[in-house]
Amino acid sequence: MKFIVPIVILAFLLMHGNVNAQNQEVDYLKDLKEQLALKWPKNRTINFVFHGHSVPSGYFTGGKVSKLGSYPHLFLKFITEKYPTAVVNSIITSIGGEQSEQGAKRFTEGVLVMKPDLLFIDYALNDRSIGLERTEKSWRSMIEDALAANIKIVLLTPTPDLIENILDENAPLASYTNLIKKLGEEYKIPVIDVYSHFKELKKSGIDISTLMSQNNHPNELGHQELLKVMVATLFR
Repeated sequence: MKFIVPIVILAFLLMHGNVNAQNQEVDYLKDLKEQLALKWPKNRTINFVFHGHSVPSGYFTGGKVSKLGSYPHLFLKFITEKYPTAVVNSIITSIGGEQSEQGAKRFTEGVLVMKPDLLFIDYALNDRSIGLERTEKSWRSMIEDALAANIKIVLLTPTPDLIENILDENAPLASYTNLIKKLGEEYKIPVIDVYSHFKELKKSGIDISTLMSQNNHPNELGHQELLKVMVATLFR
């Protein structure tokens, strides 16, 4: 019987440690959520900044931009409904056609100057043009600059491109997804795994072309699917 108590205590400590680790992950935005819940006159303006390419910019097809149907606006709508006393901005620093190397070059003057409370980085779709090595260097540069400025970051894996087979483990975008997830683990920051979500939709029998406005741009339904992953990851 004398061995039972230590074993029970050890089991409790292991379980408690695991719970704490989970809470640390869930509570990445704890301070920000507390700020969002404040009422006037204690509240302040909260800035969400979206840095990337054409998808967060709101491009659908034929060069047309549907800002109100894109995920930065849908996220803003979600936040304002969840936190009705919050004053929030959705700031787009993304540029259509840009890749992360270009985004990193203008990061300080074009992004950090916006004083983000939460920064989303979404470049993988276009980073295929510069390769994994240059992509990793650019993402690390932006992540480290943001962390040095005490800014919270969220990384996004890519939305699909219909010219690739999303079920192929060796598809180019799968490699970029793995890279982003690796960076998230290394820097201990959340990853919105959009690519895996669309992959699961495909596996379930959904024709993901119905979620796209063209081969590499989601339509509003596709952006709504992206929002689901954002909410499930950050507000579970």
